[in-house]
Amino acid sequence: MIQRIQSIWLFLASATLFALFLFPYLQYSDVSGVGKALKITGVYHGMGGQVIREEFFILQTIAAVLLGIIPLYILFKFRNRKQQIQLIVLEIVLILLFGAWLYGAASAALTEANQFLSARNIGVGFFLLPISIIFLFMAMGGIRKDEKLIKSADRLR
Repeated sequence: MIQRIQSIWLFLASATLFALFLFPYLQYSDVSGVGKALKITGVYHGMGGQVIREEFFILQTIAAVLLGIIPLYILFKFRNRKQQIQLIVLEIVLILLFGAWLYGAASAALTEANQFLSARNIGVGFFLLPISIIFLFMAMGGIRKDEKLIKSADRLR
């Protein structure tokens, strides 16, 4: 059923993944002192009060859209709870791989800028990935609880 609690968790996981478009996952200054921000859509820097995109990351953008759509797809597979759980596990693995990809891109950008990764450089975007994984685990718990309830109701018949 769509009105179950796992629907809320899946929607929140999707919204969290789409929030990656709003927040940078790395902020740093290059050699010349220009502040830059890495988002999943590209590299941005501020100049004269305006934000200018230097580089566009098409593959990261496509991957983020797909990662955001999958929880919405899982939401409408409510008739097949086992497949929902399998898709949630797949989504968690894909998010972990995407996080590793973002970390690699951030490391490459910092190496290019001759800086080291420190806590002050990490943006909000890196913290959205673990939050979405938490929402997915909560949705999985709700799905398992529904599965138990249905099995116990079948036993009573």
